[in-house]
Amino acid sequence: MIAPTRARHRLFAALLTGACICLTGQTATAQSPSLNVSIIVFSPGIPADASTHRRLQVFPRIREFESRLLPFVLRETLVATHTWGAVRVVPEPDPAAELYLSGEILLSDGRTLALRFVAVDASGRVWLDKSYTQLATIDLESRRPASGIRAYQALFDEVAQDLHAARALLDDKALQDIVQISLLRYAATLAPTAFEGFLHRDPGGRFSINRLPARNDPMLERIQRIRHVEYLMTDAVDEKFQELYAEIASTYAVWRKYRQQYAQYQIEEAAWQENRKSTAPRGSYKAIESLYENYKWARLAAQEQEHWARAFDNEVGPTVTRIESRVAELDDWVDDRYAEWNRLLGEIFELETGLGE
Repeated sequence: MIAPTRARHRLFAALLTGACICLTGQTATAQSPSLNVSIIVFSPGIPADASTHRRLQVFPRIREFESRLLPFVLRETLVATHTWGAVRVVPEPDPAAELYLSGEILLSDGRTLALRFVAVDASGRVWLDKSYTQLATIDLESRRPASGIRAYQALFDEVAQDLHAARALLDDKALQDIVQISLLRYAATLAPTAFEGFLHRDPGGRFSINRLPARNDPMLERIQRIRHVEYLMTDAVDEKFQELYAEIASTYAVWRKYRQQYAQYQIEEAAWQENRKSTAPRGSYKAIESLYENYKWARLAAQEQEHWARAFDNEVGPTVTRIESRVAELDDWVDDRYAEWNRLLGEIFELETGLGE
C-alpha cells in the first residue's frame, strides 16, 4: 500500500507546518513562466455502431492501444522544444492544469493518421481546436510508406508549432495569471470556503483573478505541498505510461507496417480492378464469376487483417493489462487522499478561523 493509514497524523502535522512556498507570479521573474502541460489519454474515436467497424477499418482494441501510445509521441515532441515546463500524460481530465490538451483519433488506417486536438489553459482560454491529417512519409529507399509511428512525426511537429504560436500571443502577465488561476482552481477543489471569492467565472466559463491570497498564506502553502505530492503521483503514472510505450512500441510498429502495406495493396488492387473490368454481359456466368473472385479476395484480405489484429492483441494485451492495473491503483490512492486532504483542510480552517468548511 502506497500510504498507510497510520500516516494520517503525520500528514495533518505536515499540513499545519512547513516551509514558505510563495504563490507563483507574486514576485517578479526575469523569465516568462514555463507552463506545465497535461495531455489526457486520447479518445480512441471508435464508432458506436459495431457493424461499421470493418467497413471503416476500425479495430477497437488496437484503437484503444493507439489512444495510449500517440499521446507519448506528442509528449516527446513538446519536451524536445524546451518551451514548456513538465509535460505529462495523464489518465483522467485535469481542468485545473495550466495547459490541458485532449486529443481524438479520427482516422488511423496505416496510410493516413487524422487527429483532433483541443488545448485549453486554466483560465478557460482555448489555445487550439483543430484537426490534423498526415499521410505516412515515404521511405526514400523502398519508395513505400515509412514504418512505425514516426512516419507521422510531421503531424505532431505541426501541433507543437501551433501551441508555440498560441503561447507567443500572450504576454508575461497573461502567462503568470494562468499559473495563478491554475493553483487557485486546484485550491478551491480542496478547500472551497478558504478560497471562495478569489476567482471570478464569467458566463462563458472563463476564469479571472478577483484577488490573490495574502503573501505566505498558510492555507495556500498547505495546498501547494499537497499539489507537490499529487505531482509526484502523476509523475509515477506518467512513468507507467512511458513503460507501456517502450514495451509495445516495437510490436505496434509491425502492425502499422502491415496496415500500411494493406492500404497500399488496396490502392493498387482498386486500380487493377478498374483496368480489368469485365466486358461480359450483366448476369452472365462470366460476370458473376468475376464478381465472386473479387468478393473472395476481399474477404480473404479482411480475414487476414483480423488475424493480425488478434495476434497484436495477444502480444501486447498482458502488458497493457498489467500497467493499466498499476495506473488504476495509483489513481485510487490519489482519489482516497483527495477526500482525506479535503477533510483535514476543513479541520485546519476551522481551528484557525473558528469557521467550518
